[in-house]
Amino acid sequence: MYQYSDFDRQFVQQRVVQFRDQLERFQAGTLGGDEFKPLRLQNGWYVQRFAPMLRVAVPYGELNSAQLRVLARIAREYDHKEAHDLSRANAALADVPSLPDRCGHFTTRQNVQYNWIPLDHAADVMDLLASVNLHGIQTSGNCIRNITTDALAGIAVDEVADPRPFAEIMRQWSTLHPEFAFLPRKFKIAITGAREDRAATAWHDVGLRLLRDVNGELGFQVRVGGGMGRTPIIGTVIREFLPWNQVLNYLEAVVRAYNRFGRRDNLYKARIKILVKAEGQAFTDQVEAEYRDILEKDGAPHTITHAELDRVSAFFVQPALDCDRQSADTGINHILKAAAEDDAEFGRWLSQNVKPHQNPDLRAVTLSFKRLGSAPGDASAEQLECAADLADRFSAGEARVTHEQNLLLPWVRCDELPELWVEARRLGLARPNIGLLSDLITCPGGDFCDLANARSLPISRALLARYQDLDELHDLGEIDLHISGCINSCGHHHSGHIGVLGVDKDGQEWYQVTLGGSDGTRLSGEATPGKVIGPSFAANEMLDVIEALVDTYRDLRRERERFIDTLKRTGIEPFKAAANAVRVTTARAPSHAAVAVPVPA
Repeated sequence: MYQYSDFDRQFVQQRVVQFRDQLERFQAGTLGGDEFKPLRLQNGWYVQRFAPMLRVAVPYGELNSAQLRVLARIAREYDHKEAHDLSRANAALADVPSLPDRCGHFTTRQNVQYNWIPLDHAADVMDLLASVNLHGIQTSGNCIRNITTDALAGIAVDEVADPRPFAEIMRQWSTLHPEFAFLPRKFKIAITGAREDRAATAWHDVGLRLLRDVNGELGFQVRVGGGMGRTPIIGTVIREFLPWNQVLNYLEAVVRAYNRFGRRDNLYKARIKILVKAEGQAFTDQVEAEYRDILEKDGAPHTITHAELDRVSAFFVQPALDCDRQSADTGINHILKAAAEDDAEFGRWLSQNVKPHQNPDLRAVTLSFKRLGSAPGDASAEQLECAADLADRFSAGEARVTHEQNLLLPWVRCDELPELWVEARRLGLARPNIGLLSDLITCPGGDFCDLANARSLPISRALLARYQDLDELHDLGEIDLHISGCINSCGHHHSGHIGVLGVDKDGQEWYQVTLGGSDGTRLSGEATPGKVIGPSFAANEMLDVIEALVDTYRDLRRERERFIDTLKRTGIEPFKAAANAVRVTTARAPSHAAVAVPVPA
């Protein structure tokens, strides 16, 4: 993984000193709240319902064990509910004391968030992050956000080229870029180097896909204008093939066009997806004109040289591992034998949580953070420390945050899989549910977020409790269930096979259901937004609605047919009818109230 240079480290540390001064002036009353707000946002500090929320940047999802341990220390020492006055809580949120603290939360954009750190300790926390080259720079604000990629980047068997060196070069180019510090709205870039799009690139403001032309030359397919939110849109391909060394110059052209023509008069129409949809070919023409000017008038200042690509790529070489004690075949035979002699759960873990690797002696293993009684993606201080230990023992000290809110160990030897399984199971991180119904994606929702219309965590907890039986989960197969607490779509409900969206209905919490969404993976097909199946449902109906959808799939599926394939074959009508049949005909009241929805910060 990439190692920060002396310049990087000095930059991050100076930013902490600067932020500490800003915080002290704010606390002393010499810096007003309106003046301090953009400064804290630039460093990843939001103000949520009960407490500040910190978003820590994890470029392309990679964390080393030292970073995991610092994240664990922050969770243990600073992420405390008790430090806050919860009297603001809505009376209907009676279970506020049960909300998790002393934990980090993995997000769909490969970051880590905390929900209870007092602002008084913000600078101390930033000091700790800087000690291991972490920070919150550009995790908020109308700038180019954290650049994401495939959690299997650099090791995937279907990879054309490793996207991580390009993601790192883009990180360096975009960080505090003076021209792009105050865009019309936030701006998100995703990049993949694989044939299967596990980075959901079509759903981003810019989606980049590495490929080779007929001559074997490396380049990018460029999509622009994807996004979720109020208007779900799949990005438009505006360049089928862009030479790899021109990607920064072309990105500069894209963001310049957006900065110049993007809507600044309407917050809800400010994303680049609205501009691309409204202007069509005219937007592409403007980008191409900007690109020509950058090449011809500016001298193509951001052209990536082979030397620079080689320099950055050198940080992403595979770690030196002792893989010679056994051949891959011997290791695999040992694993299969152990699976037969141990138990069915181990075999299921191998099937669901263990993925092939470019190195046949290695495997990529996902640690599941979807467990009974916890919010999906939450990792306690103890679990973060345990993950660090597992990374050190089994994965060359490296782990990766996945789009699905889990952690992946990318460098596991085949012959050490049984030992890893035993340790991960002991720690509660080996549930063999990756890709299954209980591996659901959920945003923090109304329990934490001021923007939310509804709470997502009670729904997700109820579903995790309902679908615990591994026989049932494996019989159902791959089902992507995504839950968002509001239209901002942090839970990516639009791309779920089953999507759940919290909505406000006369001051109460209700939930809209969509079917047939896809993030663009091989299992789901081309990226597409789900279709709404009807009026919203009350909170106390949601578990029955999901059960009705799942039962309908059981009734209609053909042998070995997956949920999404059955849905595509039959259409949504039988599923819609089953869900709507759940509605009670008598007067009903949702089980918890909603909160007002302010304009997004």
